[in-house]
Amino acid sequence: METRFKNKSQIIDIGITAVSVVLSVGTMLYGISQFGLGEAWPELVLNLFYIACAAMMAMYFFKRIDSQRFNYWSSVCAGITVLLRDILFPPPLENYPIHLVCLTLSVMLLLLFTFFYARKDWKSYTKRNLWLLFIIDTVIAGLYYYVISRNPINEYTNYLLTEIWIRPTIIYGLVACFASEKENMKTTF
Repeated sequence: METRFKNKSQIIDIGITAVSVVLSVGTMLYGISQFGLGEAWPELVLNLFYIACAAMMAMYFFKRIDSQRFNYWSSVCAGITVLLRDILFPPPLENYPIHLVCLTLSVMLLLLFTFFYARKDWKSYTKRNLWLLFIIDTVIAGLYYYVISRNPINEYTNYLLTEIWIRPTIIYGLVACFASEKENMKTTF
């Protein structure tokens, strides 16, 4: 089976993303089974979008989906998770200023997804622009992790702390795919 990437560093980036997403989503599914669907249904919905992103990455890696479709649908799935997890149903935080910072960064991340990937000219963006998505999402996850780990909510807190890091990992893989696609475009011209 032919793969899209030949460079070992690109394959390692996608491999790291795949392994961490499978472990994280598996942990979350175990948590959902342990706590019941009535309490943990929002995590199940988020996991469906995470699994869709991981499946699209695999299809992109094995050349089963073209760049434009991968770009669009993975951006939509990641954007929906930002909207659901951070804007509509944010985790309860004791520290209100950090909550406002996380909400502001989440809106900025959603706008960046819209600006960078909803346009047809997405291949013209620099690697710095693409990595900005990952950096912002990592800062959001770090702030959530800091506040939630210092003020445990309940027995579900450990699973919430795991779920917080799934999206930055997926965005890392998506950005690595987009950045490598940009490199491939330069070598073909």
